[in-house]
Amino acid sequence: MSELTPIELTREQQTEFEAAAFRRLVQHLRERTDVQNIDLMNLAGFCRNCLSNWYRDAANDAGVGLSKDASREIVYGMPYEDWKNLHQAEASDAQKAAFDVNKPVHG
Repeated sequence: MSELTPIELTREQQTEFEAAAFRRLVQHLRERTDVQNIDLMNLAGFCRNCLSNWYRDAANDAGVGLSKDASREIVYGMPYEDWKNLHQAEASDAQKAAFDVNKPVHG
């Protein structure tokens, strides 16, 4: 199999590979329920909610109305309130302090 450089990828291939990477990221985040959104925000500057907002923005930009709840369910794999009840812990004082210092920008 020959390797292609990014410039040699067709637009269709690029879109296909980006979609596969997105699906893998979403699956990874669904499996890693131990990683809290505040930790993601503190370390990476984005969280599951940001990802769902970016998804909704892309849909809306394409003329497809997608609600906040629907886009969150796509990312979380369940309604957001259910995920919070099952997996979200109260942020520790250290997490809150790091958040205040980092001032991550919600996407």
